[in-house]
Amino acid sequence: MDTIATQNLTAGIDTLWVILCAALVFFMEGGFAFLEAGFISAKNSINIVMKVFTDCTAGMLSYWAIGFAVMYGLDRAGIIGLSGFFTSGDFLHLKLKIPVYAYWIFQAAFAIAMASIVSGAVAERMKFGPYIFYTVLAAGLIYPIAGHWVWGVDGWLAKLGMIDFAGSSVVHALGGWSALAAVLVLGPRQHKYNSDGTSNLIAPHNLHLAFLGTFILWFGWFGFNCGSTLSGLDVNIARVAMTTNLAAAAGGLMATLVTMGKFGKADPSMAMNGALAGLAAVTGGAAFVNPACAVIIGLVAGLLVVSGVYFFDRHHADDPVGAIAVHGVNGVWGILAVGLFAQKGGLFFGGGWSLLGVQALGVLCVSIWGFATTYLVFNILKKTMGIRASSEQETDGMDISEHDISAYSGLIPQ
Repeated sequence: MDTIATQNLTAGIDTLWVILCAALVFFMEGGFAFLEAGFISAKNSINIVMKVFTDCTAGMLSYWAIGFAVMYGLDRAGIIGLSGFFTSGDFLHLKLKIPVYAYWIFQAAFAIAMASIVSGAVAERMKFGPYIFYTVLAAGLIYPIAGHWVWGVDGWLAKLGMIDFAGSSVVHALGGWSALAAVLVLGPRQHKYNSDGTSNLIAPHNLHLAFLGTFILWFGWFGFNCGSTLSGLDVNIARVAMTTNLAAAAGGLMATLVTMGKFGKADPSMAMNGALAGLAAVTGGAAFVNPACAVIIGLVAGLLVVSGVYFFDRHHADDPVGAIAVHGVNGVWGILAVGLFAQKGGLFFGGGWSLLGVQALGVLCVSIWGFATTYLVFNILKKTMGIRASSEQETDGMDISEHDISAYSGLIPQ
């Protein structure tokens, strides 16, 4: 086989690989939808699925028109891309070995995943209209600017040597701390907290749905992480798949055991979030850590997610699905873990403190960016459109008040 034919075959295999992995990442939106719907009240379950669906429509179009250019366009300052809107232009500076359209669809799936992290945190009380505006801004500006810093050719954090293989900072820390900002502006659900500061349990309506969503997310994460090799011929895919799976298993088991020790019984919601926390944490270094270190990353993530959920609840940051702890806390942990466990440059592998310092700076900046921009956007929306459902709407449920339909025939609002 001649050189040109070999190159064409390689490019074809890599293109097919990236598109298949993009499809897996896009399928994760089904996981978000089921997970979030299962974790909340039945009377709000259609509304939350509609919000996730909106990430896939408005968010996808926003990333096509604006986001991809902001993230990967030409830039001299390392802050924001300024070319290639509507995916126009050649993007030769990216030096891709696959068509830019294939890379776009892969990154577009990442963009809407970041927005969907926020959707779960604001469930059961945020109006639908303002959420459309937020997801357009999240996919068009908030995510792409952070992505440009870390993954852009001229990104300032990329130049410093920050490592984020598949998005522990750019997707998860960014989405998690954006979720915290949204929750703080929005306020807690009705009857969630008492006058003495204690918290009431608002029971999930269908944990079977939530488990299905968790399994879909876990499945889709193989596309999320393995696809970030951008090549179906990269033998390191095997390591990425293994570390991804081990971290998820370790996180889920640790959260299960912690709740058994704390309450005497295993908490299903914590078990699910433990696995997702392990996935969020290992995403930053899945290609650079060994399997044993992936297990450690997952075990710590399982501890952090349980502690994080209760910490934010005690401080009245009402997050119905635990998104802040899963993605925000463990996105930060995942990036720091790269500085500790990366086999090239990690502190525990003889690399010194340099990489860990860069990782800490990078994830701090990305987290602050996500929190600050979302806090600003939500406050603007609050003062203009209004973001909070009325007391009556919240009592009746967002499904009826926003969409005039119930998820289940004959459902009586509770």
